[in-house]
Amino acid sequence: MKILVLGNGGREHALLRALSRDPQVSELHAAPGNAGMADAATLHPVVATDADAVVALAGRLAVELVVVGPEAPLAAGVADALRDAGIAVFGPSRAAAQLEASKSFAKEVMAAAGVPTAGARVCRTEAEAEAAFAEFGAPHVVKDDGLAAGKGVVVTADRAEALAHATACFAAGGAVVVEDFLDGPEISLFVLCDGADAVPLTPAQDFKRIHDGDAGPNTGGMGAYTPLEWLPEDFVAEVMDRVARPVLAEMGRRGTPFTGVLFIGLAVTAKGPEVIEFNVRFGDPETQAVLARLETPLGGLLADAAAGRLGADRELAWSDDVAVDVVLASAGYPATSSSGDVITGVEDALALEGVDVLHAGTARTGDGDLVTTGGRVLAVVGRGKDLARARARAYAGVEHIRFDGAQHRTDIALKAERGEITVPARSGGTAGGDAATTRAGLLSTGFAGAEALDLPGWRHVYSGKVRDLYEPADAAPGESETLLVVASDRISAYDHVLEPPIPDKGTVLTQLSLWWFERLAEGEDAVANHVVSMDVPEAVAGRAMVVKRLAMHPIECIARGYLTGSGLAEYREHGTVTGIPLPEGLVDGSRLEPAIFTPSAKAEVGEHDENITYEQTVERVGEDVAGALREATLAVYTRAEAIAREAGIILADTKVEFGEDPRTGELVLGDEVLTPDSSRFWDAEDYEPGRAQASFDKQFVRDWLTSPASGWDRASGEAPPSLPADVVERTRTRYVEAYERLTGRTFGAPEA
Repeated sequence: MKILVLGNGGREHALLRALSRDPQVSELHAAPGNAGMADAATLHPVVATDADAVVALAGRLAVELVVVGPEAPLAAGVADALRDAGIAVFGPSRAAAQLEASKSFAKEVMAAAGVPTAGARVCRTEAEAEAAFAEFGAPHVVKDDGLAAGKGVVVTADRAEALAHATACFAAGGAVVVEDFLDGPEISLFVLCDGADAVPLTPAQDFKRIHDGDAGPNTGGMGAYTPLEWLPEDFVAEVMDRVARPVLAEMGRRGTPFTGVLFIGLAVTAKGPEVIEFNVRFGDPETQAVLARLETPLGGLLADAAAGRLGADRELAWSDDVAVDVVLASAGYPATSSSGDVITGVEDALALEGVDVLHAGTARTGDGDLVTTGGRVLAVVGRGKDLARARARAYAGVEHIRFDGAQHRTDIALKAERGEITVPARSGGTAGGDAATTRAGLLSTGFAGAEALDLPGWRHVYSGKVRDLYEPADAAPGESETLLVVASDRISAYDHVLEPPIPDKGTVLTQLSLWWFERLAEGEDAVANHVVSMDVPEAVAGRAMVVKRLAMHPIECIARGYLTGSGLAEYREHGTVTGIPLPEGLVDGSRLEPAIFTPSAKAEVGEHDENITYEQTVERVGEDVAGALREATLAVYTRAEAIAREAGIILADTKVEFGEDPRTGELVLGDEVLTPDSSRFWDAEDYEPGRAQASFDKQFVRDWLTSPASGWDRASGEAPPSLPADVVERTRTRYVEAYERLTGRTFGAPEA
């Protein structure tokens, strides 16, 4: 098998070294390569991001596989061009490579796939960044929303430093993603993917900061080691179930199947593994250590991934030793780099037992001297029967190598050798326990204050602000066809869950949702819903329902028939609502004819949904799905508005959610529907445009929280105070009134 590797760094040298051990590989080529790669491959002076040149080279060489090393060629669509030319390639398409090229896109995919990750905000202005810093607090995590070769991230307790990084990204015409800080050891896991199946390599830990003790600025990586004996035994299986496979499925659902290596950066937290970021190529310097231990022939493995034949149960063979690599960087790195410095001692290092040297930023002069050409110059890999031996061999190799201004860390894997890495104890709640509990539409991070009930035959998997989800106890985690949805009496406002709960709220909302589901399922234009049965445990009777497990779309579908709330605020500032132009002269309560579809992106618990345009919806879910969601949402609103008007109530707006039935592919109405928590209902007799309308919802709660009586400053970031008894009772009365007015039934009375 002839293989062409694209790239010129240490990662690509490690790939070539591993490929050269595969007896199936007869010929290796690299473009453009570096000085060290000449010992394993024929080098070609072709720019890896030049798709036409790469396709021409691959055709001329008649290679059977192209392996794309760096991220830039993937984002440039080189893999697409190769596939279009009929050449097998290991690496994702340009569309799939957005998992790395856009941090905000990756967050959308994670939300849709139910992947555990940090809360985040996409910011495009200094004001938005400042607000995000205030929301999440320190340490501040600021990521350039684009490719940055592993160095576009600032993690700092200094707010001014965080803002400076964000401002620099804005000045360059970009955006940033500001995230909540994930506290726990960080690890890297490479997962080989063929579009349908995935196979993990061994986890590694790298070291991003330039100086010992994790001091100084971030780099592309100063060293790594593998395996990680301190990880929980089932860690990789959990990441595969909760992260890799759901993401692979979500990318396939979007029509952008992922083929290549999914590099998952993770934090090991008290809630289990949480994703820091995705990359779509092998990481550097982790690859140098990981591939050193791989005994399964790599060429055949990558070719099978490219051809879609990895299989679901592929097992890989590994050596039983430990690998540590230490990076030697040039003077000034990472702020600058030095080129032309003569390197000596590489051959002496290679002569040591258990030592290899992989080149990154090197070249040969006309006189044959090996010289530096970039920031990270070499990686010295040491292997041994244990971590102490591997470290000793790596650093022995480092001692033999010299060039002006050389710098390296002396503490790579030192804490692991000393047994000083602590894995946070797993907490209870939604993220702990069995793996795979966040698939098929279940968000990963729930409301930590919820108390899971002990319900016979059901296992708790997730708690939102106001609802709790369970799955059958006898089913494999994440694999059941049904879920139990329990509506609690919790109430939320301004992204906070409040105390005390509102008595009977869960029952009112469940019974009202069921009534609406029945009404919408009638007639020729029936709307399918997710309800399976009301056969629920006695402890939650009346406020729970068994529903289909859907693949939920990551969009809050909002229909507005009247201008009010956040839509009114946007209209007053821009004359639009989610980008839809509206006529001049509208006031609070003006009717919108026809009703408009104004979607928002789903947020995690404790975060606020983000209004988005229809065009942004298309970017997230595709044109066909976006069109179907808009049509279905407006159809639901039109029917419900007419039904409500018969009861003397105006349905001003409503928020609904849809999912896809995994068995039939049908678009199905899910979650709760047309309740005071998801809709704005007004009394038709009191309706008067030009003023705020009284609504059948938690308006008493919002009014009190924003009044001087509460003493609460919404901008303080502090939790609101407990609700007074009279506010609780008036809110309960308002919920019950909405139910009785709409349904014509008396709350609590048996149904006819």
